[in-house]
Amino acid sequence: MSGTIVRAALAQASTALAALMNDALALAAIEQAGELLACSLQAGGRVFSCGNGGSLCDAMHFAEELTGRFRDDRPAYAAIAIADAGHLSCVANDFGYEQVFSRYLQAHGRAGDVLLAISTSGASANVIAAAREARSRSMPVIALTGRTATELSRHADLTICTPAGRYSDRVQELHIKVIHILIELVEHHLAGGNTDHGRSAPSA
Repeated sequence: MSGTIVRAALAQASTALAALMNDALALAAIEQAGELLACSLQAGGRVFSCGNGGSLCDAMHFAEELTGRFRDDRPAYAAIAIADAGHLSCVANDFGYEQVFSRYLQAHGRAGDVLLAISTSGASANVIAAAREARSRSMPVIALTGRTATELSRHADLTICTPAGRYSDRVQELHIKVIHILIELVEHHLAGGNTDHGRSAPSA
């Protein structure tokens, strides 16, 4: 029985990945997002990222790969995940959880920075509020979602949608792949990063 579950899970993941690989609009959006991120960083901007639960973990992963190392050594890139526990708990307590990300951008966001807003449903109120705040500050917004035509997409300059079925876990599996590709694109634009598919040394 357990073997059947394992094979079914891997088959679902494979089907979802194949669907993404054959989605011309999604692939084009990923390329555009990589260029947008690279241009912002090259001009002295910063990249902010946010999300809830597993999406917050993805936002943190995205930021640490940019400030640290993805594959080869290169300069650190200015990336910040909105994940400070003191800030999140303070704002949630005093203003409500919907404002935890937007208020951080009120304090730190500047024109020319970029927001990567991650929500598998595209309906997370605090992520949508962050997108609105970013747009009000002339910060381009890249939405990473699992559904099309969402409220988050309406407040984004660019949407990468990875629809992968009924549950968010398959969506998140594709989100981490997209995140790694975005980082690779940034390195390619800014540091001539390698395009093979193996790290020179593990970072974690």
